Amino acid sequence: MERKRLKLLEEEKQQGKVARLGFNTSSLLQKSKLGFLNATSYCRLAHELRVSCMQRKKVQIQSSDPSALASDQFNLIMADTNSDRLFTVNDVKVGGSKYGIISLHGLKTPTFRVHMHENLYFTNRKVNAMCWASLNHLDSHVLLCLMGIAETPGCATLLPTSLFVSNHAAGDRPGMLCSFRIPGAWSCAWSLNIQANNCFSTGLSRRVLVTSVVTGHRQSFGTSSDVLTQQFAAPLLFNGCRSGEIFAIDLRCQNQGKGWKATRLFHDSAVTSVQILQEEQCLMASDMAGTIKLWDLRTTKCIRQYAGHVNEYAPLPLHVHEEEGIVVAVGQDCYTRIWSLHDGQLLRTIPSPYPTSKADIPSVAFSSRLGGTRGAPGLLMAVRQDLYCFSYS
Repeated sequence: MERKRLKLLEEEKQQGKVARLGFNTSSLLQKSKLGFLNATSYCRLAHELRVSCMQRKKVQIQSSDPSALASDQFNLIMADTNSDRLFTVNDVKVGGSKYGIISLHGLKTPTFRVHMHENLYFTNRKVNAMCWASLNHLDSHVLLCLMGIAETPGCATLLPTSLFVSNHAAGDRPGMLCSFRIPGAWSCAWSLNIQANNCFSTGLSRRVLVTSVVTGHRQSFGTSSDVLTQQFAAPLLFNGCRSGEIFAIDLRCQNQGKGWKATRLFHDSAVTSVQILQEEQCLMASDMAGTIKLWDLRTTKCIRQYAGHVNEYAPLPLHVHEEEGIVVAVGQDCYTRIWSLHDGQLLRTIPSPYPTSKADIPSVAFSSRLGGTRGAPGLLMAVRQDLYCFSYS
């Protein structure tokens, strides 16, 4: 595996070897003009060419505490809705986790520079899941789902992003908005739907809780398995379980008895990620057997699979980007794979810059506009102390 990784890294250093021989923009245009390629084939091949030509560039991270950047290791990164900020969870050598926000406004060619706002220590507990939350305004908070330790139960915590802005005076900093102590918390999701406004869900051991941040009102739904991943869609909340079941909860049902499971799908292994596509007619799911499936929610049938993903036990996320028509996932083997959303073709396999290790699985974020509305499309990869950018032009 290590020999294969080093060989792929060497090939990627040589620009011409990334794409296959004769596979370039001019040849695609010529074949299209001559009628050898229809519109669908041309778009498909152009897509593959763009992904193949992405080159890894190291990002310079500027911070008021450079010594921390040299020792803290990236664990998770998550881009906000406009892709102008990254929320980061870093593992600290002395034990525990450190949270921070990186501004992506300086992420432009030829120099890739970003600024990390002040980092704050919060807990020595593992972050099982996180998502952006829009309470006061878009992405005003971050919702964290924390694992319990010993006698301390797990919890869901809502943090204002203003905590991380360094120009706040020490006395003016807002405190944590709310913290809900919940045993065995595995997943969380924030609702943007007006029918469940200012609500979030938490996936627990054999239970789902939907909580209103404003009123504190809770709905509780019993399940037969641990809920490892969640996402809201319209009046529904989709849940992926350790048993392999995916089910939807209709939040309009006040009674929690028979009939609240609106949709049921099944994988052969624990479901680690669910993503609802924009039209809300399809659902993408990945599991701990490395299977990635696209489900039609109207017929409850699998309509496409994405081969090559590697997983055995890790709760690895799945990233679906409909605007660019790609699916991105990092495997337990530390390879980042990119598929075509529309035909399931594996477009690119990106090796990690470091040897394969369960402690060094990269965390990635893909956006059509890295750095904000005027930004360029690309992939961000965080591994160990490093942040890399793959421009997608």
